[in-house]
Amino acid sequence: MKQILMMSSSRKGNLGYLEHADDQLHALLKGRAKRVLFVPYAGGITFSYDEYESRVKPVFERLGYELESIHHHKDPRAAVEQAEAVAVGGGNTFALLDRMYNAGIVGLIRERVNAGMPYVGWSAGSNVVCPTIRTTNDMPIVEPPTLKALNLIPFQVNPHFISGKPAGHNGESREERLAEYLGINPDERVVGIPEGTALHVQGENATVLGEFDALYFKQGGAIDKIATGSTFALASI
Repeated sequence: MKQILMMSSSRKGNLGYLEHADDQLHALLKGRAKRVLFVPYAGGITFSYDEYESRVKPVFERLGYELESIHHHKDPRAAVEQAEAVAVGGGNTFALLDRMYNAGIVGLIRERVNAGMPYVGWSAGSNVVCPTIRTTNDMPIVEPPTLKALNLIPFQVNPHFISGKPAGHNGESREERLAEYLGINPDERVVGIPEGTALHVQGENATVLGEFDALYFKQGGAIDKIATGSTFALASI
């Protein structure tokens, strides 16, 4: 049974790095894995993979899980094949997907997660769980061979969702951007997850975790709330 934790962000409000996520991480990993393989490919741009690992590792160790980054392994595929669980960090989604394809691990991660290996991602790491990365908020700083991603759930997510426009901003709001997306892609569906919120996928269902509701964007600009704490069938979106 699939076990996936899709977190909107690594931070919530003024809390520290992943400080809000203790219960969410335990919900995914406790009793299922002790060692976690970290995929830092969304980083390594303005800071190194080593620096990224040093930021994430203490969080997992504090919760009782070992963590090692995939960049220490000469054979990334072998590392994924042997992993008890995988954590994919945030950063730039285009760089992440491009590097995952270059490492030859996209199909392998899909296969292993469908077979029950726990997967946790935040921000970009949640974007790649979707059929494509076309609802990321990031700039395309590199061009992956395709925008098709892990396709572990049947709908798109928009992490870091924030409603409305900041003062002085005259561009489109996130609601307007997603309405444009659905206008061009009428057969697709999008769920917005605010910072601090996560989707915990178990098999063919998902539960909304965190303080804030998730948002289901529909054709014509309609938006339904998916209440925090509620469980829904993936096929219902």
